[in-house]
Amino acid sequence: MRAEDVLPDDINSGEFKGMTIRKGTVAAFLANARTWLDANAAPDATATAGARIVEALPALGALGLFEILHIADPRLRAFVEQHGAAAAE
Repeated sequence: MRAEDVLPDDINSGEFKGMTIRKGTVAAFLANARTWLDANAAPDATATAGARIVEALPALGALGLFEILHIADPRLRAFVEQHGAAAAE
């Protein structure tokens, strides 16, 4: 399967497990995770990245991302687990 098989070029979102998810959600999570983990990032950039990660967790869960991929960094993994559990409540 290729990316365009999931969402064609002219479609910007799709329905997954009853949730509308925008194209680019996984890439945005990765970019935000890199910023959140960057010891040299400005505190406001880190805080914004953390907030964006939390916002994306329901969509990433609907996609099943964390059923397949394991977050290698223990701090990021704990952050995602902490906020993922809170989002599920």
